[in-house]
Amino acid sequence: MKKLLLLALALVILAACKTDKKNEEPVVEAETQEMAYQSFGEKITADNVLSSEELMEKYKHLNIGDSIAVKFTSEVKEVCQNKGCWMKMDMGEEEAMVRFKDYGFFMPKDIAGQKVIVDGYAFVTEMSVEDQRHYAEDAGKTAEEIATITEPKRTLSFTSSGVLIPEMEPAMEKQ
Repeated sequence: MKKLLLLALALVILAACKTDKKNEEPVVEAETQEMAYQSFGEKITADNVLSSEELMEKYKHLNIGDSIAVKFTSEVKEVCQNKGCWMKMDMGEEEAMVRFKDYGFFMPKDIAGQKVIVDGYAFVTEMSVEDQRHYAEDAGKTAEEIATITEPKRTLSFTSSGVLIPEMEPAMEKQ
């Protein structure tokens, strides 16, 4: 009986040690971590987002008074240093002035240079000299820079209902 038990144990050990060619090949797993975002304003998602170039094509066809609902991503060029109550987004050769729906939320003042996702309405306005000077003052421009503003200008505008700012660390998968 003892010999039979030893024989069975030896067979189990040999079977466990057997190498399988299929298991020797490295397994490549896709990284499927989702990007984590800080959310401001209304809850929005990161899907169906246009690039700034795609939005610029839409802006080219808008007249003063027209608007379109859209979600886009671009780099923040500047943020109001008073309260974070507006930001300017890079649109290539131009920039879009983004304000927040019903003055209901504000942006962190230190996000210039970050790419964000913005959801809302894009439209074209003519900004008065007074408004341009006000925004230049909010941005911390000098008196000399503000004095150079002397004419109204056609402005790419955006009223945002929600903003997503990517967090520095990717989200950990929930276990």
